[in-house]
Amino acid sequence: MDYSQYSLAKTGYLKEDFRLFHINDRTDREFEWHYHDFHKIIVFVSGKVTYHIEGKAYQLKPQDILLVSQGAIHKPEIDPSIPYERYIFWIRDDLSSPELNTCFQKANDRSFNLIRLDSVLQEKLKDLLPEIEHSLRDTQFGDSILSKALFAQFMVYINRIFLKSSTAPDQKSYSSDSQVEQLLKYINRNLSENLSIDHLAERFFFSKYHMMRKFKKETGYTIHNYIISKRLLHARSLIAQGTPVMKAAMQSGFQDYTAFVRAYKKQFGTVPTQR
Repeated sequence: MDYSQYSLAKTGYLKEDFRLFHINDRTDREFEWHYHDFHKIIVFVSGKVTYHIEGKAYQLKPQDILLVSQGAIHKPEIDPSIPYERYIFWIRDDLSSPELNTCFQKANDRSFNLIRLDSVLQEKLKDLLPEIEHSLRDTQFGDSILSKALFAQFMVYINRIFLKSSTAPDQKSYSSDSQVEQLLKYINRNLSENLSIDHLAERFFFSKYHMMRKFKKETGYTIHNYIISKRLLHARSLIAQGTPVMKAAMQSGFQDYTAFVRAYKKQFGTVPTQR
């Protein structure tokens, strides 16, 4: 099968360990579903925004924090009549202190992306975020070192909050279609297995046409488009970790190596090679 026509839209590019944006604006732009090659954290300050991530819709409250993992499809839905203020971190997956990215893996494992802070932590972050922003802008001695230290402090807070939250996610904090939610979870945990439409429909007791329509409505993508792109992202991650290219393709569910290479080049702009 020729996979080259299928890909999710990738946006943004990151060379540094992290970048911080503090934005306060109004926009009537309608965002498309997309993903990033890096992790993202949104600290919501004010506005009226629903954030869609991998089949869940989070209606944000002030000081909410969202974790958007590398490769997660998402889009914001913004009310343009109200100013939308937020801090946004872009964070590399290969930080020199990789444990700081543990929270993103935990978010994937739980299929839940929201942190809702208590008042004490809200106050801490209210002071910390402007400090990071100031240190990134300033040119005094040691500001580069200071900004990295403050960022590490922020990430330690985020990880501690997420790692100690062992209870089930509060279902009042998001909405989703439970059938599509289970389908997404199954796909992402079984990328190397048979994920044909017929197999998925049989496993989840769906009419396959109903399943395809429902999936497209909730995620913005066809099931086939989603699976191929997630397999490509998984293969790229395996290759970056040192897995031989052909083995990475097979472990990601590709049976046709030539089609895999063609699809990989289409999605990432380069052929798959070891670093």
